Amino acid sequence: MSSIPTTNEHAVRAASGGKVDTKLEVVVIPVSDVDRAKRFYGSLGWRLDADFAFDNGFRVIQFTPPGSWCSVQFGTKMTSAAPGTAQGPYLIASDIEAARAELVARGVNVSEVFHPAVPGAQFQPDSAGGRLSGPAPDHASYRSFATFSDPDGNGWLIQAEMHHGAYEASAPKHHWSGWYAAYIVARERGRTSEEAAQDAALHMEAARQ
Repeated sequence: MSSIPTTNEHAVRAASGGKVDTKLEVVVIPVSDVDRAKRFYGSLGWRLDADFAFDNGFRVIQFTPPGSWCSVQFGTKMTSAAPGTAQGPYLIASDIEAARAELVARGVNVSEVFHPAVPGAQFQPDSAGGRLSGPAPDHASYRSFATFSDPDGNGWLIQAEMHHGAYEASAPKHHWSGWYAAYIVARERGRTSEEAAQDAALHMEAARQ
């Protein structure tokens, strides 16, 4: 006797076969003053995609950073998170010095470019220590940072990404996140940029088998 597969069974098979993409589309950030936040993110040069207000008090505003596939949303009646508690979302820049200079020119208070002396220092307040002034000595991707905050204190992290480099020779485009995760783990374990790229390539090769 045959049976009809359930929706859950179909979803499991689709996911295990890698057939369904689930792309990160929007990150919601908590703010206390919606119009102030709108002015701030507009001043960054980000694209305003939407500003919809409804009779029940719900309001959603969406901005997209230049070149980004992912957007940010904020508004009223959107999240129970306290304003200013979004910490560490990444903005990737091929030229971190130029990205910082542009934000400064727009009136944003941005930290100096720095590189971590200890793993994870980029996620800690400057006062906690662990940051060394200037870009990483080897100018490798993912090792140089700058930070800034919106008026509520939501903290943004700018990360230098020179190019995908070794990744492009070892993995298809849509597997970039897997290569990147393996690369970062290797770097945090003290591997050099070249060694981490090799480790990431081996990781992607094993994943394909």
